[in-house]
Formats: sequence, C-alpha cells, structure tokens
Amino acid sequence: MSEAVGAHDVDWREARRLAHGAGMPLPFQTIPLADALGQTLAEPVHALQAIPHYASSAMDGWAVNGDAPWTLVSHAPPEEHPRGRPAPHADSGEVSLAPGEATFILTGGVVPQNARGILRTEHGSIRGDVLDRNDAARADEPSQHEHVRPAGEEAEEGSEAIPAGVVLNPAQIALAAVCGHDTLAVLRAPRVSLLMTGDEVIEHGLPHAGQVRDTFGPQLPGFVAMLGGHVDVAGRAKDDLDDVIAAISAEATDEFSLARASGDVLITTGGTGSSSADHIRRALTELGAELIIDGIAMRPGHPTLLARLPDGRFLVGLPGNPLAAMMAMLTVAGPLLAGLRGSPLQEPVTVTSADAFGPLRGRSRLVPYRLEGGRAVPSTHQRSGMLRGLAAADGVLVVPAEGCSAGDAVPALSLPWLA
Repeated sequence: MSEAVGAHDVDWREARRLAHGAGMPLPFQTIPLADALGQTLAEPVHALQAIPHYASSAMDGWAVNGDAPWTLVSHAPPEEHPRGRPAPHADSGEVSLAPGEATFILTGGVVPQNARGILRTEHGSIRGDVLDRNDAARADEPSQHEHVRPAGEEAEEGSEAIPAGVVLNPAQIALAAVCGHDTLAVLRAPRVSLLMTGDEVIEHGLPHAGQVRDTFGPQLPGFVAMLGGHVDVAGRAKDDLDDVIAAISAEATDEFSLARASGDVLITTGGTGSSSADHIRRALTELGAELIIDGIAMRPGHPTLLARLPDGRFLVGLPGNPLAAMMAMLTVAGPLLAGLRGSPLQEPVTVTSADAFGPLRGRSRLVPYRLEGGRAVPSTHQRSGMLRGLAAADGVLVVPAEGCSAGDAVPALSLPWLA
C-alpha cells in the first residue's frame, strides 16, 4: 500500500472539518427519562412549574405567626406522622395562621400562609396547647422566613433548567424529573453498519502464514459506541469487486444488507488502496458515490475514504492496517458521528513534545504517546500494522509536516476510552 502523497489528499485538519460538516444532525427522538443517560439533549428543558412549586419547610418543627408564645392549632408529635407526610393543618396552601398561632409541620410540608418561619423541634417546648422557645433557641427565633424554602427558589416556571446539546448525566435527568418531565427529546445515535473485507482474515485461533487475526470485529462496535454511534449489524465481503459492490449497495436480500440499508453510516475495513486487490474505491465509482475525502495527508491512515452513497448513507473506508484504521476512526468517523449527533467538533488539545521530529513533506504524523513528567513521549511499536503503542498510550500527537523540536507545543488527540 503506497504512502505517497496523492493528488486528492486533504490536510488532516481539513479532513476532520469535512467529515464533521458532512454529518448534518439527525432528527431527534423522544425517550423516557430512564433511557436518557448519556444521550444528547435535542431541546432545552424548561421548568413546567416553579421549583419548588410551593413554600415548604426545611425542618421538622412548627410553623409560627407572630411572636412567642404561640397557641397550637396542631401539635401532633413527629412519631405520629411518617416522615414526608405533612400534618393535616400544614397540608394545604390555603391554610393560614392568625397572629400568635402555630402548627406542627414536617420537612417538606406546605408552609401555611402568613407564617413567619419555622421553629425547629429541637428549639421548642410545649405546655398544654402553648408552644414556646426553649433554652436552645435564639431570642428572635424563628426570624422572618427562617427554615422556609420559598416557591420558585430553584427555578421559576418556564425558566430554562438544562440547555440543549448537553450529554445527559444522572443529576440532569433527576432535574428534568423535578421540572415535571416524563420524557426528553434527544438526538438519535447514528446507526452504523460494519463491512469487513479480507480473505486472509480469520476470526478465531492462531493464524497460519498468509493469515491475520481479525482486529476489527471485536473492537469496532465498542469504539463506535464511544464515538456516539450504535452498531446495528456487521458482515463480511469477499475480496471480489462484485461481492463488495453488492454488499455496499444493500441490493442483496440477506439480513445484513437489509439491516444496513436503513442505517446512517457504513464503515468498511481494508481495501481502500489502489492495488488490483483493493476494491472499495472502484466499488464507489461503480455505484456513483460522491467522494468527500479521497485520501488524507497523514501517516498512518493515508488511504482513508469518506463518501456519500446514492441512498444517502455515508461510507467511511478504513485502511486495513489496524493502527492506520484507528487513526482514521479518530480523524474521520469520530467527527462524522459528532456532526450527525449535532455535537461540536472536538478540537485537539496541546501537549509538550519530549522529542524532536524532522519534517515529513506534505504529511502530518499521528504518533501515540505516553505522558512522562508532563511531556509527551512517543510510544514504541507505532507502525501502521502495530497496536502495542496505542494500547498503552495516553493520547495521539499530531506532528505537523514541518516537524517540531523537543519542548514544542504540539496538537494532540484525546483517546475516547480515557475520557
């Protein structure tokens, strides 16, 4: 497979921009709150009522009006009222207290109208029907609105509680419930199909001479999920042009083709070069696909493809070498799936290179690295067919074509499994 810079190769940054721009956001779907964890919110969440929607007590005790002592309207002891169930006289916002009156209330109970505040149980003393402060209380306790959670303290009705575009976490799902929502509108995860090629690939056991183990089948579904997609189906095509065309076009009637036909993205592995044994490019030409990226000026991963098929699906063509393919996933598949989800393109971080790199004309180098002493040390075993360097890496350096010196700030990609 040639590593020479091709006439159609695009710059690494431009490849990411093209892939992200091609993926227009998919229509959103409505799902129950229980299924929303990790989903991208399509619309902002507004409070359907004030939060809290009534003035409530922050303490077990008595709601009082005026100054001590107070005549008890209700003075049932706490043990007669299961926690969370307000006393009868504190169960309605229509209840009001006259000056000099008090009523028992539990945490969360509705504060009666005209209540000055809440005298906590530890600071009250009862004699008959009269409530007074005990020695633990302050002379002015309770102060105005003390231990009262006012209605709308957290959010006013109609206010925005969660902005669109966030990836929902457990706290946000709980907040959506408090806001009164049972379902949420989220962006649909792009549906991805996998098509593996290579007659020399075996899926189990030890390969003989001329054979290689399948490095894609076991890890690509999980990798795609980390990037925000969902793999519906995976299949394999023979190293034959007609078979590859049939598999890509989804014209066959097998389960794989039918499932893939309704997807959003087809990821192929291998066969993206220009030799007589590589069929992906020729198949795309035969099918009349639109080539968005026809090679990238990077190493490894130069023969990476991105195309739009006539039926609207995207095809991401990964090189056959495993490290090159994973660099292509980070460079093209990740930005494409982000675009389809309506998520922004993640910009590279910056790290300090521990080593110098000479120039490589017209080509960026993607180099797995380990962080040591705050500097990025290139990993060993980083050729396009090797995986040990990436397996132990903290990230991937993107060394520009002109190279860099030791101590230079260099762009770097984060690895989704370390996020």
